[in-house]
Amino acid sequence: MAKKVNVNKDVCIGCGLCTGLLPSVFEFDDDGKAKANEVPAEDEGSIADVVAQCPVGAIEEE
Repeated sequence: MAKKVNVNKDVCIGCGLCTGLLPSVFEFDDDGKAKANEVPAEDEGSIADVVAQCPVGAIEEE
């Protein structure tokens, strides 16, 4: 089963760490906050690292 991640827009500060670390999953939305796309199988192992590095804890893994 594919991993899913969510970005809490109320917490995200738009720093770009996640988009820099894993651009295949994260991108900026029109509001300047990060959003998560579907996680490709080859990037599933990297999700926990990105979640841990978010400076405000805005990324949640399901």
